[in-house]
Amino acid sequence: MEKSLETIVKDLQEKFGIMYEEFRGEVQCMVKAENIVEALKTLRDTHHFELLSMLNAIDYYPQTSPRFHVVYQLNSLSKNLTVQLRVAVNGDQPKVPTATGVYKIGMWREREVFDMFGIEFEGHPDPRRILMPEETEGHPLRRDFPLGYEEPQFTFNFEEIDLRKPYAKE
Repeated sequence: MEKSLETIVKDLQEKFGIMYEEFRGEVQCMVKAENIVEALKTLRDTHHFELLSMLNAIDYYPQTSPRFHVVYQLNSLSKNLTVQLRVAVNGDQPKVPTATGVYKIGMWREREVFDMFGIEFEGHPDPRRILMPEETEGHPLRRDFPLGYEEPQFTFNFEEIDLRKPYAKE
């Protein structure tokens, strides 16, 4: 780990009691949900991580506690550093405080995570779906979301499959 990143991780450990892992030079810090906003503010204001380059989630289904990790990837363009913060979230009612007050781009990225995984961001100013239609039931990137299946149509089974297809009615 780079020396400058070491001091940043130590600062986060002292302030928020984080656990961290390093793999191939990348650092991942586990932060409790109640500390995520303050940790993001500290990284932005004190350590100059001015870019929230990625906000996504990981589903560990069938594991339920924690079922999800919400992943925040931050970049310091001035120091050429990257760090990931992860928040473990239970599967029954997944909720995390919003980061939109710290990084404005969080507005869109949190909506994407909500839409695809169903993780709510408490205090989000506009918690609507962004990628899927409003009437969509469920969240497509959850591992328990039902998969659709359509049998491939070839020359040998063309007519059989063609009869089962729901063509638009005129």
